[in-house]
Amino acid sequence: VTVSNNTAENSIRPFTVGRKNWLFSNSAKGAKASAIVYSLIETAKANGLDPERYLKYLFEKLPNTANFKDTETLDQYLPWATKPQEKCKE
Repeated sequence: VTVSNNTAENSIRPFTVGRKNWLFSNSAKGAKASAIVYSLIETAKANGLDPERYLKYLFEKLPNTANFKDTETLDQYLPWATKPQEKCKE
């Protein structure tokens, strides 16, 4: 058996590239927004979704959501929920 850490290195590569880009965040709010978008994209990937389709799905559906404070309402938009899995699968 060959000992290799390629899988681990490939999984953190996007983070290390992003880390260099985050150095140029001009404010704490900008850095927080970048972290949120990065988290959405990586979580979508981890759940087998196409990140571009998932973000488009969120941007189309969330503005029409009546109650953002209700966790049950927001749970249906998470990457592992049924609707996003149907609409955004790779």
